[in-house]
Amino acid sequence: MDGSTNSLDDVSAGSSTEFPDRLSLMEMRLQAQDDEITLLKSSLADALRKLRLHEQQIPLLKQQLIAVNPGAARVLNQPFCIDGFSKPCRLSASSLDGLHHPPNRHTPAENGDGSKGHPIPGLKLGSSEKSTQTEPWTPEPTRTPLALTRASKSLSLQDALPEGVPLMEEDLIKETPEEDDNEEEREKEQGWCSLVEESIKPTMVRSLQQQQSKSSDEGQGSAPHTPTSSSPAPPKEAVCSPHGGPLSPILEGKKTLTRRNSEKLSKDSQDKSKQRMPKKAASSTNLLTRSPSLEGRAKDLLSSTGAQGSRRGTQGQSIKMFIRGRPITMYIPSNIQNYEELRMDFPTEKLDLDWVYGYRGRDCRGNLYVLPSGEAVYFIACVVVLYHVTNRTQRHYRKHTDCVRCLAIHPDKVLVASGQTAGVDKDGKPLQPFVHIWDSTTLVTLQQIGLGTFERGVGSVAFSNADAGTFLCVIDESNEHMLSVWDWKKNTMVLEVKSTTEAVFAVEFSPADTSNIITCGKSHVYFWTQSAGTLTKKQGIFGKYKKPKFIMCFVFSLTGDVLTGDSEGNILTWGKSAADIKTLGKGAKETFQIMKQTRAHEGSVFTLCILQGGALLSGGGKDRRIIRWSADLAPERECEIPEKFGAVRTIANVDGEELLVGTTRNAILRGTFSDGFVAIVQGHVDEMWGLATHPSQNLFLTCGNDKQACLWNAEDHSLGWCTHLEESGLCADFSPNGSVVSIGLSTGRWLVLDVQTREVVCDLTDGNEQLSVMRYSPDGSFLAVGSHDNFIYIYSVMEGGRRYTRFGKCTGHSSFITHLDWSKDGKYIMSNSGDYEILYWDVAGGCKLLRNRFESKDREWASYTCVLGFHVMGVWLEGSDGTDINALCRSHSEKVVAVADDFCKVHLFQYPCPKPKAPSHRFFRTGEPKRKGDSMNRDGKRSSTLHKFGLTLHKQECDGKCNVTVCFGVLGQLA
Repeated sequence: MDGSTNSLDDVSAGSSTEFPDRLSLMEMRLQAQDDEITLLKSSLADALRKLRLHEQQIPLLKQQLIAVNPGAARVLNQPFCIDGFSKPCRLSASSLDGLHHPPNRHTPAENGDGSKGHPIPGLKLGSSEKSTQTEPWTPEPTRTPLALTRASKSLSLQDALPEGVPLMEEDLIKETPEEDDNEEEREKEQGWCSLVEESIKPTMVRSLQQQQSKSSDEGQGSAPHTPTSSSPAPPKEAVCSPHGGPLSPILEGKKTLTRRNSEKLSKDSQDKSKQRMPKKAASSTNLLTRSPSLEGRAKDLLSSTGAQGSRRGTQGQSIKMFIRGRPITMYIPSNIQNYEELRMDFPTEKLDLDWVYGYRGRDCRGNLYVLPSGEAVYFIACVVVLYHVTNRTQRHYRKHTDCVRCLAIHPDKVLVASGQTAGVDKDGKPLQPFVHIWDSTTLVTLQQIGLGTFERGVGSVAFSNADAGTFLCVIDESNEHMLSVWDWKKNTMVLEVKSTTEAVFAVEFSPADTSNIITCGKSHVYFWTQSAGTLTKKQGIFGKYKKPKFIMCFVFSLTGDVLTGDSEGNILTWGKSAADIKTLGKGAKETFQIMKQTRAHEGSVFTLCILQGGALLSGGGKDRRIIRWSADLAPERECEIPEKFGAVRTIANVDGEELLVGTTRNAILRGTFSDGFVAIVQGHVDEMWGLATHPSQNLFLTCGNDKQACLWNAEDHSLGWCTHLEESGLCADFSPNGSVVSIGLSTGRWLVLDVQTREVVCDLTDGNEQLSVMRYSPDGSFLAVGSHDNFIYIYSVMEGGRRYTRFGKCTGHSSFITHLDWSKDGKYIMSNSGDYEILYWDVAGGCKLLRNRFESKDREWASYTCVLGFHVMGVWLEGSDGTDINALCRSHSEKVVAVADDFCKVHLFQYPCPKPKAPSHRFFRTGEPKRKGDSMNRDGKRSSTLHKFGLTLHKQECDGKCNVTVCFGVLGQLA
């Protein structure tokens, strides 16, 4: 027993003694392999440089050949047949190297096998291998004699050389296999040759010289021989002239060329190429996959454990996410011990829509009404807003799946019909348009009309009046603008007919007769009559009056006449006229003709509104005037709205004196003729891109393509100020002290504005491409400017944000910058780009790119707006194409993250969210999927902001609820 114990102790002691020696031996072997790889890289890079030199000289040599031998131009790149019937071949590139031959040389040449060549003027055929063919050259169309074509099979390189210039046999053997490599391999080698061009270490020089001397007797080829791990054998370099040109091996050679049969040479080159291909593939694979250092090998070993999934795969300390087939590696933080056991739950917070800013008046009409409850009804994107004018409160109807385009009020003044445009779902499949009929008191949907019937969208809707609103007339946006009449309570279509291929602006039932319908639009006004289940139309006749290009709007007078407003600025009164039997003959029917023309506005008449006493209101486009007319169309009063609000789009009567006016610059005005008009609702006019929230106050700033920067008050829902920018504003951020705000423009220029005075305190430019993100460091000492030129510009900030000097530039992204965040210590930046890169930067160390991303896995970030990262990987759906997430923002408490996707929804996830298929609260559709952006509020109460195509989300956590204000820029609306 004691003996066995002692023997075991001896073995253990011996093992412990041998372990350091074995470890040292392994390290020596690894170092030797590293040296071999370095040697291989240098040899391969040298061979690739030689390949490029030869290929660059081929066109020059061809030109020299043609210059000294014009007869060669006819056959240089023309297909030839070896036996008259077999596959065609062309001159090899190697057979053209160094060609200088007198034009009148006709001596038959003897091939390497003793055969006689045909007498061709100074040329012989090289190889028929396809991979050695030169680039196509198309001469002028000529007919080549048959004898010349047959004789071309014996063309060789020596016949083209000047007399007395020999060519070494070893040079021919060297050059021919070089051209046998196919063109695709060359392009790949040239593409990554710069990655392997490394200098040979001084310690390796003697070893390299010894290997060259050992391999001097071996055959030479264009690509270096792949050495084994035990005996590296780089190829012997060719002797070159001081000029390094491709002719130097020929001019300095001492041995004459021994001609060979072209077919035999081609066959040999094919066999050698096939034998060399597996070796080259294995060599390239090893070169690209083997780490050049022990540290790299250790990290590769750590990250190689685990199996890769179809989209996400865990590999020990990292996990991979795939977007469009591109792997994105995320490193797991140290505080996560077991990634697989992480559990994702719904966040405890929820969102609730609080306020909608703006109004869609730029490209819609007839979209503002007043209910008996005192609420104004209008729409923005997917939301129908009910705004109480006196109490300044809002309610929202949110059952639409895409942008609302039209509204109609039921005769009972309670029910509302709203039609939407077609859209797409998350899978890209089209969503069909429809009309919703809903109760404005309860916001309950009563009926969905026309799903699967309408095409593209719903352009106009109208309730019937004579029968208490039993029927609903709808005109869709198809090519024929189909007109359909529905019994909406039964959800049945009564009839359908094609209206016109021209644009249709409005439709209405006659207030006295449900069987009469009127439509107007481009170059027409139609009077429709329903009879026996069909609709017949009669076109209004303009007669002696000038036919306008557009009939913009119409109303019914109390006398039953139809009043239209047109693009010529006139109000036309239409009435029925008896049938003109004298002109049209018997059977002629009554027609609708112009009874009176009244000059009303300069430019188009955009809207008409009938008051209770029979008076008429008209709104002008170009002159921005609102005119009150008597029943017989005599002007009574008028006023002009301010130019900054645009033209009059629509008018809604409140109580006979007070009016609501919707404008073409997306504003709603309230006022009277006596007191004038003030804005109660405002918004951007064009697409909104930039958003920033104040760090300590309930303020946020927006900017967009309308060249306006607007500061909004989130408490009283008012516009603080608006200033004009010379260019489109695309991004913005407040300084941490809140005194200034920086705005990035579309030309690389960026401004810094004083929040109180709107004064421009700084005006700088970086590059000439649009800026995509502005972000101050947490302490305000730096400003990062992300641009579409792939750079991040870093500025030092002084004097409280009023003076800026360039600190450095982060260079390394291969696509435009999309998002960036600062670390909590203000020394590092994390950034995303358009090609789904995640890069980290050491700003304090000189804006250096941190190539070892593993070291940033535990870094804490002051904000989190980057859409790609380990902590937010779970917000991406399976099969995402990389553009599905437009904006993302983490809350100040770091408990939730809000996401705006490309399908018009806002999501609220638990933070961190690193697991796929994480649950989330989904909220209303905000609008068309167009824009992206993000922002962050830094105070403790309103702690997170985010925006998609100009969407802002304020989350208030003090009471455990989330009161949300959302801003989205679909044609400038804010919600």
